Amino acid sequence: MLPLKKEHMETQTTSFYDISLKALDGSDLNLADFKGKHLLFVNVASKCGFTPQYKELQKLSDMYTDNLVVIGCPCNQFGGQEPGDANQIQGFCELNFGVTFPLTEKLDAKGSNLHPLYKWLTSKELNGKKNSSVKWNFQKYLVSPEGELIDYYYSITKPSSKKITKHL
Repeated sequence: MLPLKKEHMETQTTSFYDISLKALDGSDLNLADFKGKHLLFVNVASKCGFTPQYKELQKLSDMYTDNLVVIGCPCNQFGGQEPGDANQIQGFCELNFGVTFPLTEKLDAKGSNLHPLYKWLTSKELNGKKNSSVKWNFQKYLVSPEGELIDYYYSITKPSSKKITKHL
């Protein structure tokens, strides 16, 4: 058996458009519907010091409406800071921050029940770009209009940071 040539040993990527997501209301959230736009995934929580970023995320969503979709992914894995159910989360986001961008069902961004979206976002083997781990609430992942990971940003990076907006 001949050894594999270097070009055949490249990382196998998985299209993130194939990942199934549910919206907070239980309906299907089809990532393929967003082809051609940047996607900014943010693991969100209602009782976190970074929660005011919801306001900036909404502003970013409004400002770049033609080429960006912000998707909030409620997660209760970091300090138990997203304890509410779907109705509580939706109400909190609308009432306090006027959130109109899509929110997913609660999902795991780390650990043994890692949601397939976060498997793709955090695994170079799947996304073809880099490995990472979600450190805290409001970590952000930017995906290109072609469905490729651009980069990730820790919680302290504001949604309006040039690190993010330079890609939009």
